[in-house]
Amino acid sequence: MREHRSNAWQTALTIVQEAEPPFIPRDAHETTVVIEYPPGDPGTPPHRHPGPAFGYVLEGEMLLELEGEPERVVRAGEAFWEPGGDVIHYQDGNNRDDIPLRFLVTMLCEPGKPMLTLVDDDELAQRADRRAARPA
Repeated sequence: MREHRSNAWQTALTIVQEAEPPFIPRDAHETTVVIEYPPGDPGTPPHRHPGPAFGYVLEGEMLLELEGEPERVVRAGEAFWEPGGDVIHYQDGNNRDDIPLRFLVTMLCEPGKPMLTLVDDDELAQRADRRAARPA
């Protein structure tokens, strides 16, 4: 006798984000992490990922800034992505000083390469013209 199944699966899916990343590294390695920042924390210093990264804010608000794009706030329930490669990820900090930030990120990269590499001050200065104008 078969077990009765509900039809909930037919309406259970909600598309949060669709993206067309520029590349997926050959033999890509995938890592999914949850990142938690306390209220007001500035997050990771400027960095880059060798492959695309796809994220979802679980709680709070993230101030996100990628090279060539203006900074923006990503709120709980919203998704984000970045192409990786040569693009600098300037900000991923907590936009609020009264609540924590929790977000999930799935990153793809070539096996054996670090998922995140910090960008030094000299490179930031050399590429300053690629950073979008910041609010006053």
